[in-house]
Amino acid sequence: MRKLRNEELDRLSVEGIKAVDKNPLVIVLDNIRSMHNVGSAFRTADAFLCEKIVLCGITAQPPHREIHKSALGATDTVDWEYHENSMEAIELLRSKGYKIASIEQADQSISLENFNLKDDEKLVLVFGNEVKGVSEDVVKNSDYVIEIPQFGTKHSINVSVSIGVVIWDLISKLKFSS
Repeated sequence: MRKLRNEELDRLSVEGIKAVDKNPLVIVLDNIRSMHNVGSAFRTADAFLCEKIVLCGITAQPPHREIHKSALGATDTVDWEYHENSMEAIELLRSKGYKIASIEQADQSISLENFNLKDDEKLVLVFGNEVKGVSEDVVKNSDYVIEIPQFGTKHSINVSVSIGVVIWDLISKLKFSS
């Protein structure tokens, strides 16, 4: 066994990724303060062909050196937009036919392993601030609240890790479930 070289990975070009059909997932970053987390979100969105990223509130926007450090060029391949207000962003997406899912711990949350996308459903995944989480008004106005089950002593997972866990789970259910 050996590691594959980059040229053996058969990855899409920047032009190719822009033209290919995307998975019906939009990532909303609700007041993310770390530019490394923002860059990581771009890289994950690229890896799983998410439609786009919506940056809200204090979330930094490309181009920025600190975002680029973890995005490694994904800001060139993933469509993105900025909205000052997270609620306005999700209401705009809802008006375009998306269902809104906050990733948060809440009294009526659905555990991630029990959540499935419905056929032809377009989904917005809202990830919140590293300290405060998803804004309360966004949680209250979500169609779903999805919770990542955790078994240790900590009550949260880094937002960039959460993005990877949730998107991989949903993509694996879309692509590999019969």
